[in-house]
This record gives sequence, C-alpha cells and structure tokens, in this order.
Amino acid sequence: MQAASEVVITGLGVVSPIGIGCDPFWDALAAGTSGIRPIDRFDSSSLLVRFGGQIPDFDPKLYVRPRKSLKIMSREIQLGVAAADLAVSDAGIAPGTVQPDRFGVVFGNDMIYADLEDLEGTYRRSEKEGRFDFGLWSEAIQEELHPLWLLKHLPNMTASHIAIAHDARGPNNSIVLGDVSSLLAVAEAASVIQRGWADVMLTGGTGCRLHPTALVARGDALLSHRADDFRRACRPFDRDRDGLVNGEGAAVIVLESRTHAERRGAEILGRLLAWASRCEPRARRQGVTGTSLRQAIRATLSGAGFGAEDVGHVNAHGVGTIEMDRAEAAAISAELGAVPVTAPKSLFGHLGAGGGAVELAASVLGLGRGLVPPTLNHDTPDPACPVNVVTGAPLAGRVGTAVAVNFCSTGQAAAVAIAEA
Repeated sequence: MQAASEVVITGLGVVSPIGIGCDPFWDALAAGTSGIRPIDRFDSSSLLVRFGGQIPDFDPKLYVRPRKSLKIMSREIQLGVAAADLAVSDAGIAPGTVQPDRFGVVFGNDMIYADLEDLEGTYRRSEKEGRFDFGLWSEAIQEELHPLWLLKHLPNMTASHIAIAHDARGPNNSIVLGDVSSLLAVAEAASVIQRGWADVMLTGGTGCRLHPTALVARGDALLSHRADDFRRACRPFDRDRDGLVNGEGAAVIVLESRTHAERRGAEILGRLLAWASRCEPRARRQGVTGTSLRQAIRATLSGAGFGAEDVGHVNAHGVGTIEMDRAEAAAISAELGAVPVTAPKSLFGHLGAGGGAVELAASVLGLGRGLVPPTLNHDTPDPACPVNVVTGAPLAGRVGTAVAVNFCSTGQAAAVAIAEA
C-alpha cells in the first residue's frame, strides 16, 4: 500500500555482533568487518557448530532501568530494550516531547526459549532411578520455578517493556512470524501512523538464535560447517555456500508522521514509502519458489510508484542456504533486473526476528551517506543466483532509494521501500 500521509524515520538503535550504536555498526559494515566468532557465552563444546554472530560486549545494565527488571528479561528482550533506548536517544525524544497516548510500539519477536539454568533444579527433582518422572515434575515446577518465570519467555514482553520504559501508552502490538517479523512490524507501525492512531512509533525486532536450547531444537542441518574459517562461513548467493550462520541482535526504528517530526524539530533520516507482504501457502510441503517474494516486491514498487530503474539497491534476505538463496535471487532478478544487491547477513549472521530491522537500519544509514554497504564472502557468483551483488567497497552513485526484503522457508515474504531524507 502507498502512504496516505508521509511516514518518516527519525531515529535508529542497533545492537549487533558488529557494533552497538549506529556509528560502530556502520563503520563495520563499510569496512567489511565480520562479527562471526566462537560461541563462548556458554559451553558450546558439545555442538557440531560452535561459531556464530555473537555480540561480544553487551551490558544490559547500561540500558535497562530499573535494573531489577533484568530478572524477568530474556536476552532477546534485553537486546530489544537496549535498541529502543538507543533509538529514542538518537531521535532526540525527551520525556514530555511526545504525547504518551499517541506514542506506540510494534515489535517483531521469535519464540523465546527457556534458559537451562531456570529448569535444571526442576528437572533434577523429577528424576527417579535414572528416568524422568512427569508425576514428580508437576510438584517440582510449583516449588522450583520463580513465579514470574514465564514473563521472561513471552514474545510480547519486549514491546511491553519498551512501552513502559518510554511511557508509550498508544497502540502496542507484537508480531511473531519468523524471519519476516520485524519488517512486518515496521509495516504495521507505519500503518498505525497512517490511520491517525499515533504520531510516533517504536518498531523493529529482536532475536537470539544462539540460545543453547534453540540451537539444539533447530539442529544443524541448515548451518554452515566451515569451522576452519568461520568468518567466511556466511556466503549469500555464492557458489560455494554451505548453509546459514546463526546470530543475535536487535534494532529499533523510530517512525513518525512528517508533520509531527517537523513540529518538534527532529532530524529526518529517511522516508518510508511503501510496504507489502505475501505468502506461498504450500511452501512448507513443496519448498519455496519465490512467488510470494516476487509478489511482495511488485506490490511495494506499485505502492511507491517505482519502476525497477528507481530502486537504488535491494537489501536482500541472503540467508546463505542453497535453495532459499536461489529462490530469492530468481525473484529479485525477475522483478528488478540487475539492481545492486547487498546481503548484510554475511557480516553478522541470521538474527531471526531481529534480522530484518538490523538490515533495514543498514540501508537507512547507507542512504544517508550515499553508499550501499558491501557483501562479504561473495567470491564466486552462483549461476543459479542471477543477482548483482555489491562486494569489496561500499557502492556510491546510486539513486537514494532501497527495497528491503525478508523471506521465510514457510513461504512468507515482506518488502519495504525507503528513500533518503
């Protein structure tokens, strides 16, 4: 759909494996600095894949207030709250500058896995003669688990904590739809402003695919196993790719009606032009074809009033698996031809529901500098992936627009078109 009234971007907050805050994040993007490293937040020695996009120096105490709230925040929630704190500061939103009832939150989340240490005591009490006894579990869980334990693991709690922290009493929603969650959240937040329900929205996503329970539950069949050179493991659209690389991260984007932004004297970082989502209902059984992504791109271009020649670059999903990359590349090529493509996951991995927002932030920052960030590890183009991947140094001289896309193996696709301020 096309924006009925202009929605602009006035703030960004990024917490990622390649940097916390916009400047460190962009500097690493432009320099092609990888954030893939050995996993050391827990004992990963029993895993076959022991590397990923881990954030090395994240201290939630710097962003979460009051600190006692940390007791009921999973790592994903902490990352999202931190990104929101950074974004609000970047937007220059001080207490009292936005009417609380017209200040809202829409956030993308994954399913949040339980921390092993929270369940260990309960599990051990449920063991009898070397076997797990469900009868013992029902009693143990009542006595061992903290009464507020569940709050750490509800996907809607990120949006709730952010709203409380910033006195955002307006529309509040959470979207949990895998890899497309945060782009869908951005689209819904913009729609809320269009409907006249809010003046300012905090939106984005958070994800941690490096949680030990998540790693075991998902397995390693789709992962790259390049343990000998893990910084080169994520290779979107490259002929020699062998799978995705897990990561963690979050980003928050401050959306605002242009009228409100100008009234408060905010710096406008970019414009949100159009957005769309589509689905392939049979993708889970028959495999993705890219049809939904083609349709989402086409609808977004129509909403923005664009032809292919009006798109400066595509910020691709670029997950690095064989089939997903081929389906995505075919869709991009069919709808946009040889438009330059960047795939930021090559630097920091697959951030789950946080990925789309972090990747969109990369394009917003790039448009503000007149540059398209490069893709790492694209050394040998795959003939089955006919896209024009930006490599080496940032690309200059492109029109100041971008289309960001995300794409799920279950068939959902989302696209967002943005433009420089």
